[in-house]
Amino acid sequence: MRHILGRRGLRALHQLAGRDTLLAFDFDGTLAPIADDHSGAWMRPATRRLLARLARRYPCAVISGRALRDLRPRLQGVAVRGLVGNHGAEGNGAGRGAAGLRSTVRAWRRRLSGHRWMIGRQTIEDKGLSLTLHYRRAPDPDAAERLLRRAIRGLRGARVVPGKMGLNVIPAGAPDKGAAFVRLLRGAGCEAAVYVGDDTTDEDVFALTGMPHLLTIRVGRSRSSRAAYCLRSQDEIDDLLAALLSLRTL
Repeated sequence: MRHILGRRGLRALHQLAGRDTLLAFDFDGTLAPIADDHSGAWMRPATRRLLARLARRYPCAVISGRALRDLRPRLQGVAVRGLVGNHGAEGNGAGRGAAGLRSTVRAWRRRLSGHRWMIGRQTIEDKGLSLTLHYRRAPDPDAAERLLRRAIRGLRGARVVPGKMGLNVIPAGAPDKGAAFVRLLRGAGCEAAVYVGDDTTDEDVFALTGMPHLLTIRVGRSRSSRAAYCLRSQDEIDDLLAALLSLRTL
């Protein structure tokens, strides 16, 4: 996994900047730093300004695990072409079967809310089409994760995707980020794309095959990731946005 801001990475960006290219980003841990409380994750002002300028030169999209109602205010003032929530299951034409998914998630929420482990600092984030069980603020995060995994083991039809100090509980068969990304790319009519993400659900995009003009970037180096390039940390997102902006204005 090479550094995207190194010589070879910048050359790869330069090759895509001359094409009709879609730029797509995850939100938490990518455009915005991870926050102790998930409600407190916002883009830095400099990131917002760069992304707003970038969205005037490239078609841009955000694909997040957050619900759209939560995501939209965090991107206010940024004219992105596409906005997708719930790990790919919400927005951009993904509404088919949503009523059934919501019913399933409501049943999971009722079942999980009765567990004793909720007395601690673990919280359920109900996003309508999925749940995220956060344990970042638990006194013993490892023990909290074990309890949460035990509690969700019996949920019928659940796909559990680990995140950063949280477990995403997603209906099996719901559209994922990979499917959402492909829909966005086709809808935009672009021949090339860049995708930037930092977590397990972003691997659904990183693992896409048969797309020769897809450049994938992971925030944070990982030997197990399918991404081709990386940023060393979330602090470098502004450098990446600035590089993409400068390449488009040359």
